[in-house]
Amino acid sequence: MRSTRIVPLVVATALFMENTDSTVIATSLPAIAADLGEDPIALKLALTAYLVSLAIFIPISGWMADRHGSRTVFRWALAVFMAGSLACAAADSLGWFVAARFLQGMGGAMMVPVGRLVLLRSVPKSELVQALATLTIPALVGPVIGPPLGGLITTTLHWRWIFFINLPIGFAGILLATRYFQDLRESERPPLDVLGFVLSGGGLASLMLGLASGGRHLLPEAVSWTCAGAGAVLIGLYLLHARRVPHPVIRLDLLRYPTFRTAVGGGSLFRIGTGAIPFLLPLMLQIGFGLDPLHSGLLTFAAAAGALFMKTVAARILRAYGFRAVMTANAVVASGLLAAIGLFTPQTPHAAILCVLLIGGCFRSLQFTAVNAIAYADVDPRDMSAATSLASVAQQLSLSIGVAFGAFALESAAAWHGRTAIRAEDFWPAFLAVAVVSGLSALSFRRLAPEAGAEVSGHRLIRVKPAADAT
Repeated sequence: MRSTRIVPLVVATALFMENTDSTVIATSLPAIAADLGEDPIALKLALTAYLVSLAIFIPISGWMADRHGSRTVFRWALAVFMAGSLACAAADSLGWFVAARFLQGMGGAMMVPVGRLVLLRSVPKSELVQALATLTIPALVGPVIGPPLGGLITTTLHWRWIFFINLPIGFAGILLATRYFQDLRESERPPLDVLGFVLSGGGLASLMLGLASGGRHLLPEAVSWTCAGAGAVLIGLYLLHARRVPHPVIRLDLLRYPTFRTAVGGGSLFRIGTGAIPFLLPLMLQIGFGLDPLHSGLLTFAAAAGALFMKTVAARILRAYGFRAVMTANAVVASGLLAAIGLFTPQTPHAAILCVLLIGGCFRSLQFTAVNAIAYADVDPRDMSAATSLASVAQQLSLSIGVAFGAFALESAAAWHGRTAIRAEDFWPAFLAVAVVSGLSALSFRRLAPEAGAEVSGHRLIRVKPAADAT
């Protein structure tokens, strides 16, 4: 009984803290930018720094747990995340804030994957479904309460207070982990691919720093392009390195599974489009429409509420129509609803905004559920851990690219109108651009076999017998 209730709840503290933190920050970005004396678009660096940090350190989280013990790593990860939160609260410059978010990402990359690992190793298989159901609650609730909470704190107090939310939750997680976690570790483990970690981590960090710092934010333009070029070279060297070592830190050979390859490739395209929403939407509502953070948060939470509702019916939809049909059609519909956000104006009734965001959240949630489910439909159990790491890296990287691409589209729209300051009319081209990228994922999903993932979805094709057989 303790394993099915206490352990999932301890892991849930980390998941709740991470999800709530990301949503409250998105709502507060314009206020943070104003207080730091920066262009609001420059805060894209804070979002991408966190996501890239996750992508860098997630692949080694399992190795760290096996080497140093899952309880030890989980507690330290919570402590690092809280330290990053305090550093964010104390930030007085863009560079400081970006570095603090990167530190938060280091903690986040360890605490959630290691927490899941503890859960999988501690709970009997007969009780795993109930344990995982308990774990998913904060993942769904955090994004719902995050935007209104962040808006309320920013409007009534100060944006720095949003980072103190993490402290009591983190301390509770550390105390509970000390009391209820076993310090699990593996006696036999492959050696850490140190060179691969340096090449992949350095490449991802340099590439995204170069792409996200464009537009004279934080770094000169020449330095930004140099970082992007150096990152591309390092990633290329890692691709060569990964073919020559027996245990690369990121196993690209797993793309041989067609369903996994489609989930990573098509899913990344879809996430590039949707990844721009937490950046573009609060800016549009606050900078473009003049809403305060509280009213902005009370609107943007609708997308998460829609996602929460879709979780209750997604399995039935996939069972009825199958992965290929659902993912192909839904990618187009979800992308259309993403483009529709760009049609909002300051005069658009808030009820209409809520409705579009709610419905859009439903369709995006359905797509994420389908992508996450089909990714592991054909993966061998021996490759599951490595596949999870690769999928997580691709997910975080695509989300960070989405933020950078959305910011680039927004800046380009303003430049087209001959100015540097963004206005309400600059957002529709940005939303249209990210929606097009998201919609292109349908071409990838369309190439799936009709029966792909049927064992997971429960969908069964109705095959019509040829006329010769019917007689």
